[in-house]
Amino acid sequence: MVPDMEQGQIQVPVDGGELRVLLWGTGENIVVAVHGITASAMAWQAVARQLPATWTLAAPDLRGRGHSSGLPGPYGLEQHVKDVAALLGLATGQHSAQPPVLAGHSMGAYIALLTRDAHPELVRKLILVDGGLPFPTPEGIDLDAALDATLGPAIARLGQVFPDEAAYLDFWHAHPAFAKGWTQDVTDYVTYDLREADGHGLRSRAEQDAVRADGRHILSGTGFAAALERLKEPVPLLTAPKGMFGHPPGLHPPELVRAWQQRAPQLRPRLIPGVNHYTILFEPHATRTIAEVITA
Repeated sequence: MVPDMEQGQIQVPVDGGELRVLLWGTGENIVVAVHGITASAMAWQAVARQLPATWTLAAPDLRGRGHSSGLPGPYGLEQHVKDVAALLGLATGQHSAQPPVLAGHSMGAYIALLTRDAHPELVRKLILVDGGLPFPTPEGIDLDAALDATLGPAIARLGQVFPDEAAYLDFWHAHPAFAKGWTQDVTDYVTYDLREADGHGLRSRAEQDAVRADGRHILSGTGFAAALERLKEPVPLLTAPKGMFGHPPGLHPPELVRAWQQRAPQLRPRLIPGVNHYTILFEPHATRTIAEVITA
């Protein structure tokens, strides 16, 4: 484990501009790690801290988030797949003797799954963290209404203006998912997300249009089942027993995991105890587990 890894960054050319990518470590083994729907690359810092010195973790700010928020649409997971493939190609061609490991959390797991399906030659191993399984969405449902019901508070935050950094930290301190276990990595994750609002105050870097477009794709389930059923090698699926607000059930409850393991026998589920959908990337015992799976 590297306790104090220096964080660097690169810019990767993609459609419409450049994708910001944060780097931790200088090892020849590379893991590309993809964040969730309203998150940023900084979500992966605590996992990077657990990796051996022989590894580098490269995490992009996805289009419409973080310091890639200025990249234009179209949004949607197909575009994210193109962007992540550009990063994987760069990593494989210039910085590593073999393809990277590809990991994704939440929405990032769906992007990683589709990227591995479209570009198997660019991925050494796929790892899904609390994401990647299709949700049982009723036919004909209003997807925007479903988004508001599931991600309502998270989407509402994107439109809020906060007077200063302290107020934004107070907002996150009150989030039930972080009632316990606040760390410096969480502080870094939260403050990295801030930018100046038009006129006054601070707001999230994540763009609502991007979040809604991507959320509709996830709820529609397009392409995920087929990609799961085409898996040819074992794929770890690490899940949390608690959801986005710190209470059971998790986003991928055991019955959903069992159903999809029957359809996609290459899935290798593993429940990480004592964490929720957010803290699976921050709690030390969970980040150690993720790092162990990456390097196995």
